[in-house]
Amino acid sequence: MVTKHCWTRVAALACVLAFVIAACGGSSNPGPPPGPVPTAFVPNTFKFWNNPKNFTTSYGPAYADISLTGTNFLPCRGGPYALCYYSGPSPDTCTFTKDGKFADCQCFEIPYGVYYVDINAILNHPLYEETVAVCGADGSGCTTTNSAPICQAVNENKVIPGADMVSTFSFDCIPENGLGLTNCTTSQYAGCMTAPCFKEPGNTGLVTCQCPIYDGPYQLGQTLSTDQCTLTDNQVWSAAYAPPSPTPDGGAATPAIMSRAAATRPSPTGCVPDAPGSVGCPLYTPGQMLPPGSGVDCTKVCSEYDTCLASAGTQAGYTCDSTLCTDECNDRDLLNPACSGLSGCDISEITKAETAASCSCCASQLCGCTPDGPTNKAIFALNQDQRNRGITPQCDINGTLCGSQ
Repeated sequence: MVTKHCWTRVAALACVLAFVIAACGGSSNPGPPPGPVPTAFVPNTFKFWNNPKNFTTSYGPAYADISLTGTNFLPCRGGPYALCYYSGPSPDTCTFTKDGKFADCQCFEIPYGVYYVDINAILNHPLYEETVAVCGADGSGCTTTNSAPICQAVNENKVIPGADMVSTFSFDCIPENGLGLTNCTTSQYAGCMTAPCFKEPGNTGLVTCQCPIYDGPYQLGQTLSTDQCTLTDNQVWSAAYAPPSPTPDGGAATPAIMSRAAATRPSPTGCVPDAPGSVGCPLYTPGQMLPPGSGVDCTKVCSEYDTCLASAGTQAGYTCDSTLCTDECNDRDLLNPACSGLSGCDISEITKAETAASCSCCASQLCGCTPDGPTNKAIFALNQDQRNRGITPQCDINGTLCGSQ
């Protein structure tokens, strides 16, 4: 696994000292064997997670990434987080560690956006219990964005100690890489949901996630032939499993009649504000207004835009809106300066406005909020950066969030 993140000279000396003490009879009770390095889950031992009494579903442990229904996927907004949905073969490989218990998976680093967490796959057990207490075991009590405790933990990077971020599911990069479903028979796969991820020096846009290996049936998020379910060259797929539902007459389902697409990934009933591709809501249409009775307080919306500042001192809500909803996989590095700071701000009224109007990156236009001078300059530069990468910014689509020099 990604040991280069973990071993320092001090840590190595400490391990040698502990070994010498134990070998010399310095302790009659050496305690449980050490857990994975880096920390893989909380508690950090397979003994806990492999105990059936700690399974999150009857189908296996949390790291099996089991989903039973669409409400298992809790909607969140913020970041940063990693996306391992396409990891497995080259170029974004998942390779077995020497002990075979994990895979080191190269995953997309997403600075900010809309994402989902499978409630059955939270690899921090106290946090899992806290989330179930609020959302219910199936997650149906947390259909509102960021209402689940796990969302705040991801945004504050408090899921796995020592990680730079964790892996979640999102629709980012699906417009470029596609979305599908392939059923695979029992074999080993990497369960990456909420697994710890680590930045790699010089590897911009990618992180390495430490994903536990599970052996069972699984599905891939791409449409492939079944002979592609098993990889070679020490590689393994990042995958998940949604058990088949019984047939109406109570019999067992067969692969030919299984309908698992909604369970293996989120299936929103309507458009999702600020999500990419066909899942997301459309951009603002000139002249569009908030629907009557929405209850949105535009004074509060503008206050949230004006007071949420990025590290550069610009107003993060405006810069993020100008970039996020036209984002593609080749400009993820632009989202960090554009959206940094938003995860720590209260943008609940902004989200309420966009949800009510079913549009993306549009609350400032709906409420007539205007950015300050430095923010307008930053927006202007971000728009040009997207054009330079062949992306059409929102300014060129609807004439809003254009900024100025």
